[in-house]
Parts: sequence; structure tokens; C-alpha cells
Amino acid sequence: MLAIPINQDNSPEAVLDILCTLKVRDVMTHPILTARPSDTMRQIQQTMKKNRITGIPVTDTASNLLGIVSMDDIISALDSGWIDDPAGLHMTTKVIVLQETMSLSFCVSYFNRFSYGRFPVLDSDSKLVGIVTASDVVSTLLVALNREMEKIEQTSASESQGAAETGPSGERVIEFPTEPFNFEIAGQASTEIKKLLKAAGIDQSVSRRVGIASYELEINQVIHSAGGVMRYVITADTLTIEARDRGPGIPDLERAMTEGFSTATDRVRALGFGAGMGLPNTKRVSDTFTIESSPGGGTVVRAGFTLKPAPEGRTP
Repeated sequence: MLAIPINQDNSPEAVLDILCTLKVRDVMTHPILTARPSDTMRQIQQTMKKNRITGIPVTDTASNLLGIVSMDDIISALDSGWIDDPAGLHMTTKVIVLQETMSLSFCVSYFNRFSYGRFPVLDSDSKLVGIVTASDVVSTLLVALNREMEKIEQTSASESQGAAETGPSGERVIEFPTEPFNFEIAGQASTEIKKLLKAAGIDQSVSRRVGIASYELEINQVIHSAGGVMRYVITADTLTIEARDRGPGIPDLERAMTEGFSTATDRVRALGFGAGMGLPNTKRVSDTFTIESSPGGGTVVRAGFTLKPAPEGRTP
């Protein structure tokens, strides 16, 4: 499958800005061809051949996504002799989807993470509104990058969209709000902090670890809580992430810190999350880590990092 050759840990600021500004809805194909579960695999194969496409979503009459039929499904149907069976019997039903409000950065990471050729796109009501392929993303990025070549903005890290203030000891404090399932702003905090550290000349290995922890904690708030705040306290040589949410709390912290343990709903899993690695990953990449939680009282996670400058002569 086609991956998208973009390293979001070490991309130019202009690329990161584009990935955060553009949304999935800006690159997806719509309207799209769909099939019904009563359509035969042969009918879908003929539609795919006629329109030169390699996958068709299967929906009901209300545009609810039921599954998808890919070229692999068609080949299996031919090999196994069920090409004239209804698609509802053999379509792929465990489908990873994107939301139309997600930033393009999610799109890039999905194509590089999953071995799929396309992702259905849902709106806020979980209705199918489009489909996106890696080619859609690459072509849109090329157009956007060509535009940016003539007007690259030298935006200082102090102009990030987070609310910033100066603490009593000269420390810098930046805050970003999160909202449940609001992918319009999800990932923004992580991107802005990575940009800030890069501009400050912090070693790439450190900023990458900060980016991983920040992203995991931010997404945890988006998909598991009623929202919260991502707070970053930065001094000359340290950075502390404080992720404070308004949520149900975690009844068993020991289990929550076990790799693979997850309370994710089907909706969360369909969006490609819920592998149970968020908190373990955060602890693994942090220099210091604490977590406090109480049922009904929300959760507070603090992840600390020692900052160090990039080696002399090396780009951070």
C-alpha cells in the first residue's frame, strides 16, 4: 500500500502548519459510489472495474457505514466461489474510519500506520460523507506546498494558538483546551509544542519524546473524557506536561498502566484508537511520570522532561 513520505517529527514548520490547517474534508473524494448489502459481489466488482476504483463502502439507505468491499474481498470471492453472494455476507465490517473534521496530520499518520488503500470519512453524526486515498492526500499537499513556497510564514513559537503566560520564576506556561471528540483542534497542542522546541534549538530526540507523550495524553482526553486542559510548564532546562481532564476517572490505575488494556468503545476503536498503549507509551518516553485519578473526579497526568540543546552543527 502507498505510504505518505512525511516525517511529522522532523518536518519543516510550513509542512506542519499545512497538516494542521487542512482537514480531511479538504482532501476527501465526495460524493462517492456506495453499495448496498444486498448487492452481489459481482455487481460491485463490475462497478469497481467500470469506475477504475479499488474499494466501495457499503451503506444502508440512511448513509450509515456497514462495511467496505475491497479488491482483496473481490479476489477472495472469486477464489472461493461466492462472487454471486450478497456483499453483506462477505464485506469487511471492521473498518477504520476518519472524521471529516480531523486535521490532515491524522490522515498522514493513518496511511503510514495502517496497511489500507483508503479510509471512509464520517461526519459528526457518523454518516458516510466521503472517502480518502493516499493519492488524494499527496496531490492536495503538493498544491498547498507550492502555494506556501512563495509565502512561508516565519511565525515565532510565541504566536502559537495556546494561551501563554509567564510564571513566577520566569517559567513559561502554555495551555490548550481539549473537547470530547473534537478533532478540529485535536493534535494542535502537540504540534505547537514540537514547533516551539524546534525553534528553541532543543535536541530532536527530546522534542520527539515530548511530542509522543503530548499526543498520547491529548488524544486520551479527546476520546475518553469530557474534555480538559493540556498545560505545559517550560523552564530553561525542563518541560512538564500536565494533562488534566474532566472525566469518569480511572478506577484501576495499575490495569490502566498495563500495555494493551483499554476501555475503548466501538466508536473509539473504529477511529483507530483504543489499543491501550497511550499511558504506557507516555510513561516510557518521559523522564518523570505521575498519575492521579478518582472515580468521577477526573485524571491528572504529569510527564516531565529534561531539555537539552541539539548537538553543535546539527539541525534540531
